[in-house]
Amino acid sequence: MGTAVVLPIARELHRRGVAVTSVIGGRSREWVILEDELGACGAVIPCTDDGTYGRAGFVTEALKGLLDAGGIDTVYAVGPVPMMRAVAELTRPHGVRTIVSLNSIMIDGTGMCGGCRVSIGGVTKYACVDGPEFNGHLVDFRELADRLTTYRTFEQEAIARRLARQTGPVRRVRTTRSEG
Repeated sequence: MGTAVVLPIARELHRRGVAVTSVIGGRSREWVILEDELGACGAVIPCTDDGTYGRAGFVTEALKGLLDAGGIDTVYAVGPVPMMRAVAELTRPHGVRTIVSLNSIMIDGTGMCGGCRVSIGGVTKYACVDGPEFNGHLVDFRELADRLTTYRTFEQEAIARRLARQTGPVRRVRTTRSEG
């Protein structure tokens, strides 16, 4: 849902007279949001992974076309870590400033827990107090991706417990077959 995070940025840039082009995407049509709101700020290129709406394919493919055409001086990337990593690698050879928003798990919001710790240019930073926006060319995305899986097991267990409370406990029923 990176589109929701980037909307206020696009609005402010537009208010300041900056030409804004938004490339937004989702797995399918229902995941493409806030297109009209971003359209009030400038051009919008919607993309869907499955081709059900807008341009078929990933947002990086649309961005590549814009970068090749030139005239882009800054890219804001917000969304899944693999997408932000791909955007940073795509913009690097063009020398385009790339800002990524690392909205990782932030437990205490003070940096003390370390849950949002990330390496930026070899320096330890905390997304909750030092960010969440960082230079995408300096983010250690491998470390970030590893850190984001830290709580995966706990999250899956919590979801299973919640579902069990909603549907009731799963009962095992022993059945026997009568022969005769």
